[in-house]
Parts: sequence; C-alpha cells; structure tokens
Amino acid sequence: MARLPPPEPWCPLDGQPWEEAARSVTGRRPSQCSVTSPLRHRAAPFPDPRVRRSREGFAVPSHAHTTSAAPPSGAPSDDPLERERAHLRSSRAALRAMREDVESLDLTDVAGTWVSAEVLRKQIENRVTALADLAHTPLFFGRLDYRHPVGGEQAEGAAGERFYIGRRHVHDADGDPLVIDWRAPVSQAFYRAGRTDPMGVERRRRFGYTGGELTAYEDEHLTDPAEADTASALLAAEIEKPRVGPMRDIVATIQPEQDEIVRAGVTGSVCVQGAPGTGKTAVGLHRVAYLLYAHRDRLARTGTLVLGPNRSFLRYIEQVLPALGEVDVAQATVEDLVAHVPVRAADPAESARLKGDARMAEVLRRAVRSGVRMPTEPCVVVRGSRRWRIPAYELQEIVEELLSRDIRYGAAREALPQRIAHAVLVKMENGGEAPDDRVQDAVARAQPVKAAVKELWPPVDPVKLVYRLLGDAEFLAECADGVLSEEEQRAVRWPGPVRSVKSAPWTAADAVLVDEAADLVQRTPSLGHVVLDEAQDLSPMQYRAVGRRCTTGSVTVLGDIAQGTTPWATASWAEALRHLGKPEAVVDELTRSFRVPGEVITYASRLLPSIAPGLAPASSVREAAGALEVRRVPLPELPEDSAVRDLAALDRAAGLAGPAGHPALDAAVVTACRDALEREGSIGLIAADARIPSLAAALRSAGMPFLDPGDETSAGARLTLVPASLAKGLEYDQVVLDEPAAVVAGEPDERTGLRRLYVLLTRAVSGLTMVHSQPLPAQLG
Repeated sequence: MARLPPPEPWCPLDGQPWEEAARSVTGRRPSQCSVTSPLRHRAAPFPDPRVRRSREGFAVPSHAHTTSAAPPSGAPSDDPLERERAHLRSSRAALRAMREDVESLDLTDVAGTWVSAEVLRKQIENRVTALADLAHTPLFFGRLDYRHPVGGEQAEGAAGERFYIGRRHVHDADGDPLVIDWRAPVSQAFYRAGRTDPMGVERRRRFGYTGGELTAYEDEHLTDPAEADTASALLAAEIEKPRVGPMRDIVATIQPEQDEIVRAGVTGSVCVQGAPGTGKTAVGLHRVAYLLYAHRDRLARTGTLVLGPNRSFLRYIEQVLPALGEVDVAQATVEDLVAHVPVRAADPAESARLKGDARMAEVLRRAVRSGVRMPTEPCVVVRGSRRWRIPAYELQEIVEELLSRDIRYGAAREALPQRIAHAVLVKMENGGEAPDDRVQDAVARAQPVKAAVKELWPPVDPVKLVYRLLGDAEFLAECADGVLSEEEQRAVRWPGPVRSVKSAPWTAADAVLVDEAADLVQRTPSLGHVVLDEAQDLSPMQYRAVGRRCTTGSVTVLGDIAQGTTPWATASWAEALRHLGKPEAVVDELTRSFRVPGEVITYASRLLPSIAPGLAPASSVREAAGALEVRRVPLPELPEDSAVRDLAALDRAAGLAGPAGHPALDAAVVTACRDALEREGSIGLIAADARIPSLAAALRSAGMPFLDPGDETSAGARLTLVPASLAKGLEYDQVVLDEPAAVVAGEPDERTGLRRLYVLLTRAVSGLTMVHSQPLPAQLG
C-alpha cells in the first residue's frame, strides 16, 4: 500500500511552517498588534517559537498567569482533580480575554477602501466566532507529560514539559500556552504514543466530563513496564456516550490509524475505505480542520468544500467544524454543484445509469465541437486604403490547429480572432508595413474578423446544447455514433417532444451533463481541497464533476463499497479515482468499528459475500450483550387465491407495499419505539420509503411526536422517522428497523436492496431492534 503524503516541516508548538511562524510571532498581546493584516494575526502569538518554561520546567503557567480572574486564595490544593479544575477555570478565563481582545480591535482609519474594511470586519467576526467558549464542550480533554523539553536536549535529569491538549489554542496575557491545539505537532503523541513507542511521553492523562464539568481523569504511564496495558475506560465511555443532537467531533477519541489519515499532507489525495462505524466521516471533517490549521493561508486563497449525499446529512454534520474552531468551510451536495437547470423529473434507473456513464463525456465533447465549420470564403480586412485577404485554406489551417489542441472551446474561440489578426499582420509586414501589437488588437476587433469567428466558431450555450442533444434524435445519433448503441440512445433521449428549455423535464443526471458541457466550454475553477463523503454512490460523470473542482488541489474521498445503493455505484476505488482525475491517490482502509456494537456488525456482515465479496468483515471494539433483537409479527390469514404467488402480490395482500400498511405490524413497530425511548439517547425508526406514511400515521395516533431526518434531537424529542433512502451517514443510539424485506424489495435489484439493508443495519450505536412480518433475506441466515 502506498504511503500517505508526508506532512510539511512545522514549528513544534504553533503548527506553522518555521518561516510563517517567524513572520507571525510578535511577542505582544493581540490588542497590541497591528491590525493592518488580521489574516496574519495568529491565535497564539508566542514571545518565542519555543514556549517559555516555568521554574519547574513545565509549559503550564501557574495561577498567577490568569488573565481576568484573581488567583485562588490559599495554597494549591493537594487534590489532583481540583488542580485540573483550577487549570480549566484559568483556561476559560484566558479564552474570554482572547475573545475580548479581538472584539476590542478598532478598525477606524485602518482599511484603505470600504472593500478592505469589509474584508477585515468579516475576518474579525469569524475570529470572534471561532473563540467562542462552548459551555458543554470541554476546553481540553488530555494532557501530555514529556520526559524532556520538546525540541531540546534530552540530558539526564533535564526537566520535562507538560501540555494540555484541546480543541483550540489558548494562551495567557504573557503569551504562554494554557491549552495546545490538538492539530499542533506536539499534540500528535496524544493520539499515537504507546508503550512500544512512547514518543518521549512519560504520562498521558485523559479527562472525563459531565455537562462541561471536569469530573474524572485517567493516567497511562507509557514508560512504566510494571503498569498493565489496559483499555481506557474514559475513552470507551466517550465513544459510547448517548447521541442527542447533531454529530459531534471525535477529537478526544481519534485513534492512531485515523490520526495518520487526518494529518496526511495537503498536496496528496487520500481515499478512505471505511466499514460502518469506523469514523470515516469524522476523519474527513477533522482532516479539513487540520489542513486549515496547517495551511490556512493557502486554503484561504483556494477554498475548501465538504460534499455530502443529501441535505439531511449536511445538517447532521454541520456543527462538527465550528466546534473545532473552523466556521468558514462550505458544505454542499453534488446536486448543488451542478445546479445549472431546475430538476423537475426523475430518470428510470437504466436511463440514469447511461447518462452517468463516462462515455457521455465523449458524446458531449463531440456535441460541443459540432458547431465548428470549415471556411469556404476568405476573410478580407480593410486597413486605410489597403485590403488584406486571408484565403479560405489559411483560415482552415488555423481552425484545424485549434481543434487539434486540448483546450476549452471558449478559450479556442477567444484565440481564433487573434490568430486571424496575426495572419493579417504577417501579410502587412510582407507588404512593407510595420504593425505593432495595437494594430493586431484592432484587426482582431474588426467587423470582418468578428463575422468570420461567429461563422467558423459559434458560441455555445451548455444548457441549450444538452437540451438539443436529449431532444433531437438525429443530433444525438451524430454525436454518439460508435459510442452508444441505438438502444442506449433511445434510453438517454427524453421520451417525448419538449417545447422549450424552460419546460424541459430536466433530471439530476441531465444537470451533470450540463455541468460537463459547461466545463468543455469554460474551465471550472479549482478549489484547494475537497472532502467527498459517501463517494461510493456517485456515477462516473458525477466523479468528473467533483474532480473538476479540485484539478489543482487535493481530495479526501470517504466511502464504503459495500454501502453503494445506486445502480451506478462504483465497483472499485481505482475506477472511482480514475474518473476523479486522482489515480495516484492513496487508498487506506479502516476496519475497526467504534460505533456499531460487535453483535450488530457481525450480523450485518453476513450480507458482505453477496454485496461486496472482496471486502473483509469489520471488527468492533465494543461488545454489548443484547444489542440485537429480532421481533417477528405473525402474518394475517391470507386468502387461498392462486393469483397471490409472487412477493409483490403477497405484500399487497398483507397491506405492506402501500402507504396504508398493516395494523399489526405498525402496532409492533410503535411498541418497539416505546421500548427504545425507555433507554438513553437518540432513536431512529428506519423503514422503506413506501412505509413512511403508514408509520407516521401510527406514531401520531399513539401520541408519539417524531422528527424528520436532519432535525436536531433534544432531551424532549429523541425519536426520528427516517426513510431508508436518507439513512446513509446518520447514526442513532437505538435503531428500530421496520420490515427488512420491504427495504430490499424497494430497490431496483436484489444486490442494491441488500446493500441498502446493510446500511440500515449499521446505523445503531447501542442497540438494534428489527420488527418484521415477512421472512428475512436468506443471506441473514
């Protein structure tokens, strides 16, 4: 397996390259610094790149360093937990002071124009938001006690250093750090140090919190051979903490294999094949936060983007980056990227698959260039009393040369008048004149040249082009000759005549085609980094659309081949990365599940031989007895009618396929939800899309309020009703899964249905209850 891209050289504490650290270190408090360039104004300006040490050799200041609160009276407490609480109070006071410093900055007469003033105001506003102290979010979650000074001599008896690791950097009035950002290189040992390689750490301390209050701590003495190597109870408790509200960060529980992906260099692309519950989504989001910390100036210029499968998913993850101090990262779906036309229709599965086929790129390339014409008449330009004639064969040579080059249609069209003007200038020079560049520009703007360009290389509107391609059988046949068969062309075309562009039955797949055509005409701007989650479900043309947004940047691809639930889902990451334009990307695999209980993941893995034969089953770090429960509801007596033979007819007879549902099944599901509400955390009732209306009515009749996917859960509203098509990427402490057979039957084919079922089975964090009346799929045993 290829190695992950290496990180760049850094300043050990601040996490900047040394040159940038030298520029940004001022030795003064933020309020004393010049505000002529707030973007270069770092959150942690140290007096020296190497942190000042106290007499004891630790980088942690005493109570005298508190910025806005008076030091506690009396001698320091002998209780270690109380001392840690005192440090937490000091750190919170220092964070408030940092925020107040930024809020007090005066921008009067600093900016030269109203534009720069607005930019400065926005930067300061974002900085203030990033410095918010979230009451229920621990300011620090760990501590590292190094045996020797970091970056210093490791002489015998030399005093070590102590660092508190948290979500953001916090410093006191003198610039001494109270909390080190988890992304700084010195914090890396918190995630990777072990007994075989302590990385210079003598003790690693983890903290436990309840409602924002520090309530416990746990030590690991990594250099003590007498101490038993046991699993961290606080780490396990944090992983198993009930899920209420949106997705939370995992910064306190990042594992070594996850940290390696998070800290991979910005120049390389990474693909993560992650089994359910392995934290691949969280890894991708934390990687964004890390890259913004390590390469902020670079990514501030080029931009970052997180792409999710749907709006519900984006609402679920939207609080993770702000909790890590990153408030300016765009989030969107692939549909948002390609929203060139209003989507008002849906393609049949086969039509959508063909429109997403990579061969459509060649069809569109031909369509875009189909309007180019070879000249039949010369181009005559009048300058003063002389006429300069470019014959048709010379014009043809110019057009053919532009066609042979791999440049965008629009760029070639812009180059054509200059090429014609250059040919005119050559004739003028041969005729004894001495034209300069101004003459060439004037010739390029001359009416005869403009007319020739319009005739030979007409402008292309991407929307109108795709409209014609999908509505004109002859035009499609011309462009798809030798690429698509006649049967495939019929599947791609719109079924009937369409009056206009505005009334056309545009589908999601059509919008991707328009995006491809638009890029063939004019290059799509590239971002610095893109995170693509649930990537296994994209078509080749969708991969190309995403790849256009990071041609000069990098991408983090997250997904699971076994969870591909579209007819065009990718068969391999090598194929997907090729369509993305990143074939060199490193593919890393996460197989340890931290979210899904062992009993549940083992049960769901029975489907893998049928849905993804090449994937190894995931293992779980959590064993919870009784995490899986299967409840069978007896079928009602059915009429002995010979016409009721197939599964669909059986569904209709049992009342399971339509929105009405069956009362006995609905009642059993409601009972399962009531039982789940007796336990802690969030509850997700997941069912086939066709079953949602029936279950919604049953819940209302039972007086049980419920939320829609993406709505924020709370202590008073913990039950969410989730259609199977929207469940991907979501997680709930307790999952009630309705009628697995209906989930499988609701998909175009059995493999896709079983993959959808695999997704639903693995949404549970603590417990899964399956309620069914029809036989379970044979693959589940």
